[in-house]
Amino acid sequence: MPLDIVGLLKDLAQDRPIFHSEADFQHALAWHIHEAMPDCRVRLEFKPQFKSCPDKNKSCPDMYLDIWLESRGIAIELKYRTQKLVLKTTAGESFDLRNQAAQPLGRYDFIKDIRRLERVVADGPAETGFAVLLTNDPSYWEEPSQPDVVDADFRLHERRRIMGKMSWSSRARPGTTKGRAELCLKGSYDYVWRDYSPPEKEKYGSFRYLMVEVSRKSIA
Repeated sequence: MPLDIVGLLKDLAQDRPIFHSEADFQHALAWHIHEAMPDCRVRLEFKPQFKSCPDKNKSCPDMYLDIWLESRGIAIELKYRTQKLVLKTTAGESFDLRNQAAQPLGRYDFIKDIRRLERVVADGPAETGFAVLLTNDPSYWEEPSQPDVVDADFRLHERRRIMGKMSWSSRARPGTTKGRAELCLKGSYDYVWRDYSPPEKEKYGSFRYLMVEVSRKSIA
């Protein structure tokens, strides 16, 4: 049975419209899945076993999946990127989110999650993978006003399709690119952003999410 992650996030938003951190988001979603589908055997920080090493010249890298649904063969990777936001919800819970900035790195890391899921689906135990980015930072879903940004290949804005090789602009600084080499995807993916929770009146009070599904069909 396929996982209705859009429906799960819609339900989760009723109780948890905002999170304190990425770990908070990860645990809340995992617990919600457990409650909705107790047969799934939900695991956190799961290390998958590969049939063969992704790189024949090196040992297999350590990889841990944020959420693993063992009985379904579904892997989920999560990102939670925030702009500065201080508020108290109607339920009385206080939040003080920091401005994480470094948006080019956030975009790169999300696409790297997609690449990781492609590896787990192609050569590991997963049948399907989902990469989810939840944010209140509009720079993730808005198209850049200038075409020559250093992370043009890694942009995540609405209605964009990504595929193949992606690399940094030659103008990117060494501090940005260090440890973040060129990425290459087997599949092609269209970006569709969805509203997560009702917007708060404060600036950066709107949360939206981008979800990309990786299947064996998509990378064939």
